[in-house]
Amino acid sequence: MTDKLPQVKIGILGGTGLYEIDEITDVREVDVDTPFGSPSGPFIIGELEGRMVAFLNRHGRGHRLIPSDINYRANVYGFKKLGVESIIAVNSCGSLKEEIRSLDIVLSDQFFDRTFRRQNTFFGTGLAAHISFADPVCPVVGGILYDAARELGFRIHKGGTYVCIEGPAFSTKAESNIFRQWGCDVIGMTSLTEAKLCREAGICYATMSLVTDYDVWHEVEEGVSVEMILENLGKNIENAKAVIKLAVTHIPEKRGDECSCADALKNALVTRPDQIPVDKKQELHHIIKKYIDG
Repeated sequence: MTDKLPQVKIGILGGTGLYEIDEITDVREVDVDTPFGSPSGPFIIGELEGRMVAFLNRHGRGHRLIPSDINYRANVYGFKKLGVESIIAVNSCGSLKEEIRSLDIVLSDQFFDRTFRRQNTFFGTGLAAHISFADPVCPVVGGILYDAARELGFRIHKGGTYVCIEGPAFSTKAESNIFRQWGCDVIGMTSLTEAKLCREAGICYATMSLVTDYDVWHEVEEGVSVEMILENLGKNIENAKAVIKLAVTHIPEKRGDECSCADALKNALVTRPDQIPVDKKQELHHIIKKYIDG
């Protein structure tokens, strides 16, 4: 039952390389059931720099889930059941621009969707909703991450378009060059899906994209490989942890009017309430309860 779960306002969603944050204290693991199946693993609940946080690794323990097999809906719904209002996500990515170098951090604020196997919405099967997604990243959480990285002296890019591919294979050279022509800045396999579901769930979401390579378009640099990614991530992940530690101290205890993430469904639910199946209301209770009774 939800009332037995700890309630935490800040979520941290780790990816390749960020399997844990050692500085989290008073740690306990919490399994969260969702109507969409099991999340990637137990949530790690604890204290980080005086703030309670919930940490989840999207790929599961031992990195056993490829991007297409991640249960994104269960992960986000699990955070919602825990009371999370803001999520800091970390992901590895490739650069599509010369000026975005390996070991840089990019705070992507736009996305281009090239996935095709994902369950990327909580809605359907009796309840229709159409969220506004023009600005998919929370400006408040994104701004806090940017200020923290700058204060720590890290090389960071504010804004940029993240093209999200299905994976698990990396791009062909033709694909990589097309994405560059489209004006994309970085390429990855996870963040877009998370951002969309977080918006539907009314959760503030921002992601730090850790640049590991130049994808495969660069004529001079070595093409992308798993070995290169892991080597560069090992150098960059400590920077990301430092940014998170500083950022959580600045996330407001209570969300204000600076963003509209919490009210994303306010005018988005289009199905007449009396036409919504009871089981759908129950399934999405934690997401729609402030808009629809039952």
